[in-house]
Amino acid sequence: MELSKVRSADPFFEREKQNYGSPLPSREYIVQILEREGAPMGLDALARALDIQAEEREFFERRLHAMLREGQVILNRRDAWLLPDKADLIRGRVQGHPDGFGFLLRDDKGEDIFLGPKAMREVLHGDRVIVRLAGMDRRGRPEGKIVKVLERANAHIVGRVFDEHGIRVVAPEDKRLAQDILVAPGGKRAAPGQVVTVELIGQPSRAARPVGRIVEVLGNYADPGMEIEIALRKHELPFEFSPEARACTRKLPDAVRRKDRAGREDITGLPLVTIDSETARDFDDAVFCERDGKGWRLVVAIADVSHYVESGNALDNDARARGNSVYFPRRVIPMLPEKLSNGLCSLNPQVERLCMVADMSVGARGEITAYRFYPAVMFSHARLTYNLVAAALYEKDADAVSSLAHLLPHLQELDRLFRALLKARARRGAIDFETTETRMEFDEAGKIARIVPEVRNDAYRLIEECMLAANVCASDFLRGNGHPTLYRVHEGPLPKNLVKLRAFLAEFGLALGGADEPVAGDYAALLEKTRLRPDAQLLQTVMLRSLRQAIYSPDNVGHFGLAYDSYTHFTSPIRRYPDLLVHRAIKAALAGKRYCPGDWEEIGLACSLTERRADEATRDVEDWLKCYYMRDRIGETFSGSVSAVVPFGLFVALDDVFVEGLVHVSDLGNDYFHFDEARHELMGERTRVRYRLSDRVQVQLIRADLETSKIDFRLLGSEARPSERKGKTERGRGRAPAGGEGKRHKKNESGKKIGGKRRG
Repeated sequence: MELSKVRSADPFFEREKQNYGSPLPSREYIVQILEREGAPMGLDALARALDIQAEEREFFERRLHAMLREGQVILNRRDAWLLPDKADLIRGRVQGHPDGFGFLLRDDKGEDIFLGPKAMREVLHGDRVIVRLAGMDRRGRPEGKIVKVLERANAHIVGRVFDEHGIRVVAPEDKRLAQDILVAPGGKRAAPGQVVTVELIGQPSRAARPVGRIVEVLGNYADPGMEIEIALRKHELPFEFSPEARACTRKLPDAVRRKDRAGREDITGLPLVTIDSETARDFDDAVFCERDGKGWRLVVAIADVSHYVESGNALDNDARARGNSVYFPRRVIPMLPEKLSNGLCSLNPQVERLCMVADMSVGARGEITAYRFYPAVMFSHARLTYNLVAAALYEKDADAVSSLAHLLPHLQELDRLFRALLKARARRGAIDFETTETRMEFDEAGKIARIVPEVRNDAYRLIEECMLAANVCASDFLRGNGHPTLYRVHEGPLPKNLVKLRAFLAEFGLALGGADEPVAGDYAALLEKTRLRPDAQLLQTVMLRSLRQAIYSPDNVGHFGLAYDSYTHFTSPIRRYPDLLVHRAIKAALAGKRYCPGDWEEIGLACSLTERRADEATRDVEDWLKCYYMRDRIGETFSGSVSAVVPFGLFVALDDVFVEGLVHVSDLGNDYFHFDEARHELMGERTRVRYRLSDRVQVQLIRADLETSKIDFRLLGSEARPSERKGKTERGRGRAPAGGEGKRHKKNESGKKIGGKRRG
């Protein structure tokens, strides 16, 4: 068919024809025509403008409706096609609130749009929609009206069964889903109070509530492990491997075969050891160090997962969907089947394993002077723990020294290397926030017996520095070879956060260096300057919260917190999908080839989201367990510190219990309290009493609600000074360090475990 001049003007036409065999104008060109016309167009008019032939009409209409589903175009009441932007329509994702209202998080990153309870009847949390601005709400926020639902986010919902006046409903566990689900007949039978999964067969609308059929009965709410079962489904975490992945796993060998050794260096003679926590079950890194002239040779061997998990096969697809292993208290949802994660790809002692090696030369000042990567076969000579190594190296414990006698010379060199790396870290200006990690200990019933602080001793930090060194070399190698990869990027603070931080510090007579573009060294210098101050914890917390979250991206913008120009994750391919991709990229670069798993940017975004999903799920489980732990202590009094200040009250972290709860603003006293975000405080309008981040308080536990996982306190007293009660600031004076960081923890970017749980 001869193409018209209109078709030839479409720059995307040839691509469309080659990729799909379609002679139709591309989506981009359809949008251009609608923009050029500047008004809604009927189907016939649009078809004429694009020279659509009669035999193409059906396919053209399908394309338009596909664009309609994705929100690229809109069909108005007169059946005319138009562009959402031209009609002041805004696309985005719905974020629900337990109180029935919500917000539209805009695709264009503009200001969030308030969605009132009436608008939220038509949608659920997570749905993608188009809204029209409908004015301002009572608080002066832009308010929207739902125009079209583009995509429904919820197919299955986990919740509890209730009977409402003879009508059975399921109340979602995710309180952002503020509508109960009507239970349709025909599903599985469940008793009131039981936890179930419903499949939605009817989405909400202006006239109807959502309807679902019960497809799974999980059990009773307080059953052991139920909190994890709920979290898995609430956050849509894949927890069962596909039949295809299980079939792939069965075909794998049980040990290293002779053919697997081909093309690999044999380093089985090196006394490599693993050093990990007592509770670790999978070992993905082993280390060896020896003196090399004035410096050292550092060997970091990492399990070669890429040898067994081929790109694009069923195991790889399952690993990509999971993104990472998820470490719940007492249960792990692994990224890879146990045969790999605890077997073939775990560097267990006294067995041969395949590995990828970062073999580094480190100078006397802790700088990496040379490195090379190569596949190898190794033999772990011992499985050591942080506490055992610390006892031998630093405490000179006789039993520990005796048990490690044959390895002690290598461990001592490893420690000397560690000291040099620490000095290099300080010169580099890396930020080192001091935070409190905790570990839950459980009783026979599977509930928390106690929560204890987890100490990061020097043996832990030693391994962390070795992993950082290997990660930096991996990043440098791929960048030097021009091979794309996923970098672990951490950008500096946003300008608005920097302004708030500087204003806060000024009240204490402090200043952050670096003007408009501070570097990590400026943060590190201020931390060091304030480390011995009684208000050091307050200052550190505010500094930490000014920083952004680290993500995965193919765009290398460096790692602000670690003060690296280039950084990636290489050391944990058993439990992090980005590390597996880095291994494949390194192997390809060594062979002079190029590894392309698809769109690197899209994969980086997906891996960042699965990491966040895992954090949210583990936080949910920990919050529920802590709630269960505290419910028998109603009425008890505790000492703690304010860990967060919000408009509706104070979050308080208890000193010795390591549990966080809320003191609602209504319990602060007979006054109107106003929230100052920049100062992290609530101040009474009449009394001028102030409550600020890190303030010491005495509280009484008044509620531990299992259904919402919320803990509530009543304020008994505080250690605020008289001048603070008048609303004045005492620079450099005393607030004791907080007892815990609540829900905010430092990310360990090397990829080592903390308390048996992987972080970073």
